[in-house]
Amino acid sequence: MTSISPPRHRRASRRFPAALAGATAGALVIGLAAMPARAESGDGAPIGTVARKAGDAHFKPGPCPRTADPIPDLERARCGTLTVPEKRSRHKGPQKKITLAVAIIPAATSRPAPDPIVWLAGGPGDDAVSEIPMALAGGLNRDRDVIFMSQRGTYSADPELTCRNVDEFVANSLDLVFGAPSTGRLHVEETRKCREQLVSRGADLSAYNGTESSADYDGLRKALGIKQWNVFGISYGTDLALQYMRLHPKGIRSVGIDGVLPPSLAGGAVTWKAAREGFDSIFATCAAQPACNTRYPNLKATFERLVVELEARPVTTTVTVPGHPEPVKVTLDGGLLVNWLTFASHLAAGVPRSIDELAHGNPQRIAEQYAGGKLSPQAIGRVSHGLVFGVFCSEWTPFESEADVIRAGRRAFPSFPRSVLANAPLLSWMHADCRAWNIPPAPPSIRDVTRSDIPTLVLSGGFDSQTAPSSGPYAARTLSRSLAVEVPYVAHVVFADSTCAQKMTVSFFDRPSAPDTSCLAGLQPPEFEIAP
Repeated sequence: MTSISPPRHRRASRRFPAALAGATAGALVIGLAAMPARAESGDGAPIGTVARKAGDAHFKPGPCPRTADPIPDLERARCGTLTVPEKRSRHKGPQKKITLAVAIIPAATSRPAPDPIVWLAGGPGDDAVSEIPMALAGGLNRDRDVIFMSQRGTYSADPELTCRNVDEFVANSLDLVFGAPSTGRLHVEETRKCREQLVSRGADLSAYNGTESSADYDGLRKALGIKQWNVFGISYGTDLALQYMRLHPKGIRSVGIDGVLPPSLAGGAVTWKAAREGFDSIFATCAAQPACNTRYPNLKATFERLVVELEARPVTTTVTVPGHPEPVKVTLDGGLLVNWLTFASHLAAGVPRSIDELAHGNPQRIAEQYAGGKLSPQAIGRVSHGLVFGVFCSEWTPFESEADVIRAGRRAFPSFPRSVLANAPLLSWMHADCRAWNIPPAPPSIRDVTRSDIPTLVLSGGFDSQTAPSSGPYAARTLSRSLAVEVPYVAHVVFADSTCAQKMTVSFFDRPSAPDTSCLAGLQPPEFEIAP
């Protein structure tokens, strides 16, 4: 199983026809006009320089956190830790405390706005501090300080609930048939080992979820002495942002969510819907370009045929992966092909050529891309499986059966065999893993729709195959002062890849009542690779 999070890479921005831009941005504006100017912050001291306790949360200035990769921008950050209860509902016995790393990147201007932005990371299980480069590359700190706090259990938190054995199994099992029940049993066994490791270290696995994380962020705002701040969540961070808005709305000036996963939908069914929408957008964009359509006709049908054929007769090949000294054996079946395209949507210009090469008996490009991602150092020991399974197994699987996932998959891809449909993209073996994880379900209210009048920018990518583009308008319909924008030709988390999305986001936090969406008018589709 893979958490739903954005790849850590960037690509050039896209451009887009003016007529469609007007329709997309204009039709989905909901009640943004009457927005007050700016909120106020605390006592005038730079944020993060004063130790303060607020309720059960205690902020203490201190050194910046350790990171898996160098982050030079931390040299100018104000850092510290937030100490909170591990489980706020525990009323018997001593209350165990956990600490969350906090890093505050100063605004690029000498006169920053008084209301900072807090960044909610993707995943679940990604560490917010590791996403500082993405945020700053998009200019998010142009006018405001940006606050990054490690969600509970993530890499720079204490405890850190990572499990290398799970990541290493995924990396070392590329030669196994992806969707075979035997592969699933091996994966679940690694999940069980992970659980045993974390429990032996004293972690209460039922305490790592969106409800507790929402309370952590509310505590952080208060402990930093901030009267109002802005929230920006990407990928899983949109699920968390929507929960946070619902549970702790006080003190939130505005919210941006990018790559939207509503808590009321989160799970395998909506992930199949996302794959259908994102794949179809890529296929349609190719079909609309004469050169691509001529060289790669019927791309959608070809892809779906290959999924069925490979599921019946998997193909094994050997590839070379940069940074990996030995040749890597990769077995491609139908489920792996679906998962490859889910990630390859970020490299859409090469997708038609890769599918065509596979159709003509050459699986090398696809196998190299897939193996490269799984064997990357960034894929090993970075993700908090304690938070991954804490969210999946308390907030998602209790409210969606395996049969629900298969039915949704069949609606999206009627020709796919059941063995493919049983594992939604990026969520393989989720229900079996959760049976092994064995934590209580969250209250049914966790699936409530978020209803709010907090000004909200809702961003989706037209090529997003991880969180459905249609989930943006779905979330916006109960946010009375929202603007839903689909940025075409961009995959999951448009802020990471689109200069236009970055400009819109920064302008939104400056003026939530009137964000600048004019850049949509200039976006154009990618030029697809045309093989000789």
